[in-house]
Amino acid sequence: MKASYYKYTLNFKEPSGTSRGVLRQKETWFLKLNKNEQWGIGECGLLKGLSCDDLPDYEDKLKWVCEHIHLGKAALHEEMRAFPSIQMGIETAFLSLISEDPFKLFPSKFTESEDTLPINGLIWMGDQSFMMDQLEQKLASGFKCIKMKVGAIDFKKELAVLKSIRQRFSKNEITLRVDANGAFTPKEALSRLKDLAVFEIHSIEQPIKPGQWEDMAFLCKNTPLPIALDEELIGVFDSDKKKCLLDSINPQFIVLKPSFIGGFKGSQEWINLAKKQNIGWWITSALESNVGLNAISQWTYTLNTNGPQGLGTGSLFTNNLDSPLEVKNGFIGYNNTKIWSRIK
Repeated sequence: MKASYYKYTLNFKEPSGTSRGVLRQKETWFLKLNKNEQWGIGECGLLKGLSCDDLPDYEDKLKWVCEHIHLGKAALHEEMRAFPSIQMGIETAFLSLISEDPFKLFPSKFTESEDTLPINGLIWMGDQSFMMDQLEQKLASGFKCIKMKVGAIDFKKELAVLKSIRQRFSKNEITLRVDANGAFTPKEALSRLKDLAVFEIHSIEQPIKPGQWEDMAFLCKNTPLPIALDEELIGVFDSDKKKCLLDSINPQFIVLKPSFIGGFKGSQEWINLAKKQNIGWWITSALESNVGLNAISQWTYTLNTNGPQGLGTGSLFTNNLDSPLEVKNGFIGYNNTKIWSRIK
């Protein structure tokens, strides 16, 4: 077996704002395997400034994996414990290698174009008019669940956008999720949650920065709307610490990004722990190309999930790889009449 890797830079169609800044490009890495006449591909979806494995020796680790590919999936996955995006690439590449079709990793009604997954429509931060334009586009596209980034512009303007939605649509017609990406301070968070709750919000992701377990536990206990942990899960690799985190904070939901938390294996571990505590969860992509999004979507379908997932980010880029993935009326599906771009 031979292995190689290469970098690919994705360009955003529009600068995409978060509470941590504006994204214009996103680099990702592909891991490719060859064995006899078969090949497989996986994406190592690193996100600068957020992934816990955004480290100076990242490329050295990829090179090491390629040089030691003979060790196999399980051993390499364990060796890359501190590099969850590489773990994801390893898992996906080995699955791809042994699949009849290297892009159909989890054969199902989803890959046979017989079923789809509901997803949320994502509204990025920006000025009020920009956010309203995005909102209109998502509503026109048939989305029934809208996720809005909050915490970067004037909070009153963000509330005004939410108010405009609720004036037109009830919670039974449109589900609203918000994502603060840790933008609120512990002192102001509860007050802001109360302001948001007026608009019958489904949930808020990561209201305060991760690592403040006591403050987050207080919020989860006293919140007027459900809280979902997101960044809080990043960098937590040990099973006992995962359990301790959930026991200590006791959130209403957790949001699972496989590229950030150890691939499918790491995500499944979180799911198993969450189920024991009756904590809800959903799956979200993390700005991967269509290679990574495809793998995550197919895996998510096998989980028999309820409610919209966060899997709609493939359309954000001008130079994404062409794929059978398509989003229609708030659902993501796999259209077998379409083909993949050539992979180098």
